[in-house]
Amino acid sequence: MNPKKFDYYAPATLREAIRILHTNEDSKVLAGGQSLLALMKLRLAAPAALVDLTAVQDDLSYVRDEKKHLAIGALTSHDTIEHDQKIGRSFPILRDAASKIGDQQVRNRGTIGGTCCHADPASDIPTALLALNPQFVVRGPRGERRIPASKFFVDTFTTSVARDEILIEIRIPYLPRGSGSAYVKHSRREGDFAIVSAGVALMPGQKGTCREVRISLGSVAATPIRAREAEDYLKGKKMVEREFEKAAKSANTGADPPSDMHGSREYRMDMIEVFTKRALKLAMSRM
Repeated sequence: MNPKKFDYYAPATLREAIRILHTNEDSKVLAGGQSLLALMKLRLAAPAALVDLTAVQDDLSYVRDEKKHLAIGALTSHDTIEHDQKIGRSFPILRDAASKIGDQQVRNRGTIGGTCCHADPASDIPTALLALNPQFVVRGPRGERRIPASKFFVDTFTTSVARDEILIEIRIPYLPRGSGSAYVKHSRREGDFAIVSAGVALMPGQKGTCREVRISLGSVAATPIRAREAEDYLKGKKMVEREFEKAAKSANTGADPPSDMHGSREYRMDMIEVFTKRALKLAMSRM
């Protein structure tokens, strides 16, 4: 099936791209195109215009150390996320997630900003990011604003980025010294979307206790979610397998997974416990 006809724009600057989005109501930003173009071919999406950001790639593709946070440009590819040394040292959870996306061709073209704005609840990067509590920087005709991770993902395929705004950067605060992070995924085949996924950022306290933990879950609700009850249980507890098992049993509280050809709701609820425990143990091993 071929997509419906659409207008195509290739702005030379970010400012021009925002202007085009503002003046064309039914327009979409084209980043890597790995999600949007597939939907258009199936006519599940039919924007009247595409605004291609290829010409501003150099301005929005970077990984920068900003002392208190790591800044990642929205057009940074999944391949870069997987192999960048700064990300690998500080946030191995992102390296985990990027390495599990599709195949190498998809990782070469797909972007961190594109997958976040697409907001598929089964996507890897959004779930991993939620455990890191980042800020999403967007720019539009009214200027620039920052959106916390808790408010960025609104619903399936829906974010709080306005129609005429563009995600330009993701800012991830550094974890305390000695922290560990990890992302694990359950899928039928390597590179498939997740049946269930879990991300963990584990921060140590005194005498082997957990000072703070953030646990994110993917493919179990309309958006990636935090396992708040499991997080609350672990705070102040010893970081040992016995406590991880107890926390994982409550991780599915608040989850509302679908039943589909890949797994029933009941199966996914069980897998939340399994993969939460695996993510906690892997994060612990990296501390």
